Amino acid sequence: MFRGRVQINKPKISQIQQGSSIYLSVASRLTRSCSALVMSAPNPNPPVSGAGAGAGNGEGLPENLLAFFTQGLESYQLSNTTFRVLCSLSPTTSSPSSSSSNELLLAPPAPPTSHPRRLLVLDSSFNPPTLAHLRMALSAAAETAEATVPAKSPPPSPSQPQPQSQRVLLLLATSNADKAPKPAAFPQRLAMMYIFAQDLLSAMAAPQSAEEAVQSGPASTAVDIAVTTEPYFHSKSRAIAESDFYQQSTAAAATATFEQVYLTGFDTLIRIFNPKYYPGTGTGTGGSAMAAALDPFFARSRLRVTMRTDADWGDAEAQRKYVDGLRGHGDGDGGLVGVGWRAEWAEKVEMVEAGRRVGEEAAIVSSTKVRDAVVSRDWSLLRTLVSERMIEWIRREGLYS
Repeated sequence: MFRGRVQINKPKISQIQQGSSIYLSVASRLTRSCSALVMSAPNPNPPVSGAGAGAGNGEGLPENLLAFFTQGLESYQLSNTTFRVLCSLSPTTSSPSSSSSNELLLAPPAPPTSHPRRLLVLDSSFNPPTLAHLRMALSAAAETAEATVPAKSPPPSPSQPQPQSQRVLLLLATSNADKAPKPAAFPQRLAMMYIFAQDLLSAMAAPQSAEEAVQSGPASTAVDIAVTTEPYFHSKSRAIAESDFYQQSTAAAATATFEQVYLTGFDTLIRIFNPKYYPGTGTGTGGSAMAAALDPFFARSRLRVTMRTDADWGDAEAQRKYVDGLRGHGDGDGGLVGVGWRAEWAEKVEMVEAGRRVGEEAAIVSSTKVRDAVVSRDWSLLRTLVSERMIEWIRREGLYS
């Protein structure tokens, strides 16, 4: 049976801009929320097929889930930080004998005890998270897990914690948090990210077949839910790398680094390499703003791009041809050389097909199709796009209708 523990990263007094009285009010509410959240464990056998993933009827969700994220977001907006982990979900191997064995309990905030070797970053609007997002994360977790552990690892030191192989980071950008976001407010999206994290951990803990056991990734992977005010990938990456949450106080950890792997769609790849997002003159090698931004980004990150054949981006062959062109192996670079493009950046781009089972249609990434299905009340279609638990939350909260 899947069990988990949720860890909350509480705000620091030094990060609050508007006085100690505001901080104490927000912090006390967060503390009460932390001690009050008790929930049932998610379905240990969620399907990852088109039928949906996760349990329905709101099972496994705390009553004050939305209030918790509302308060956490308010606290973050008062801080002077550009990135914060609001909570973490991680599976445990303990088997309590008490009557609470089927519960998830909020614990005091506790960052990772050591650096992850890799951080899988799913940066999305989560409006809402889809089964395609789930498969992207599962596929990446499985395929990067083996690569994270060296073939000949040195024996562990008893005096120093060993790095985790990987963690998953669900990241929501709140650059326009002062405006009313549509069609779902940010606290609602954070609540859906929490549900998505439960679905992901359940799928990792209980694969449905031998094939999925290989594909689901390590069952010890933790999932972090975070917010950022940074609008661009290169600035998000820097904020994550500099975050105290992923840093250690030991001298050895001060020099440790971890790779960030961004799980994106092909449309996002196009935006990352669009010069309009890098205005002005940079200070990097070559004097280009694009080089100044992307040189450090690709020094610590790479892109795992899921091809999107469900939208106006061409077929899989056309998308591969575009990336080959970026690498200098095809019909050009899209006119990027004149704005500081470096061919070595393209070597940090991995193209993958949408995760699916044998004989299954390609997963649909578009959250717009989910919202359209809700508006038309096409619940059969919706079950092929999002998990049952997500459907129950959408219906309960009256989202997108």
